[in-house]
Amino acid sequence: MPKIKTNRSAAKRFSFTKTGKVKHKKAYLRHLNSSKSRSRKRHLRRPGTLGKTDTERAHLLVPYK
Repeated sequence: MPKIKTNRSAAKRFSFTKTGKVKHKKAYLRHLNSSKSRSRKRHLRRPGTLGKTDTERAHLLVPYK
């Protein structure tokens, strides 16, 4: 059985916890920040986790994590 290639763009965007959850960086923090509240920007800095269906897809794209 040949090895499966890792999707490199997905490997750079996602990190995996020991329990199998997938962490990602949240969107909407790159520009137009002056109109966003301080608490909103603070919450966007924290990592998010993917849901069940997206977690399964991420594990297919990054098979050896």
